[in-house]
Amino acid sequence: MSVYSLLNKVQTELVAPKSQFNKFGKYNYRSCEDILEGVKPHLKSHNCVIIISDSVEMIGDRIYVKSIAKFIDGESGDSVECTAYAREELSKAGMSEGQITGSTSSYSRKYALNALLLCDDSKDADTMESSKEEAPQQKQFEDDPSKEWMDNINKTKIINYAKDKGMSAEQAVQYSRTKFKVSKQIAEEIKGAL
Repeated sequence: MSVYSLLNKVQTELVAPKSQFNKFGKYNYRSCEDILEGVKPHLKSHNCVIIISDSVEMIGDRIYVKSIAKFIDGESGDSVECTAYAREELSKAGMSEGQITGSTSSYSRKYALNALLLCDDSKDADTMESSKEEAPQQKQFEDDPSKEWMDNINKTKIINYAKDKGMSAEQAVQYSRTKFKVSKQIAEEIKGAL
């Protein structure tokens, strides 16, 4: 079984509820730890591991934490990885510099894991204005008019990538919808070509 097939199994089996609550913003969210706790049983049953690493990078005059979440097949050693960046705040009330870096690392790691494991973050507080009421939850791949969907993506590159990686048409659609935010119409065209 390919590493992509194993990752697909873990992605589809994983349930990582938003069990944390922010009293100030009045919203539920999931932490990096929630995602890791949710995925551990699936990693064990499919003989896979996830390794997360951080590095600190200077981009312009700001410091960013770069996190890489790597999914590894325990049998073959084949892997898939996703990267996320989070910018350190210059200062945050009540936090030491080390705590600011740690907080930034957790945030960056969470989004690397979100991308790798297809965790939906559409209802997280950092994707909406806290002064507005939360919109009803959209279906996973419904074209929400408030989101920017890409129609000018090179479909041929996605199709060739999917073929090279042995992805099914459904996996290619899922990949293109989550990674590149392609519209439903473009996703259907990709699916039809595979």
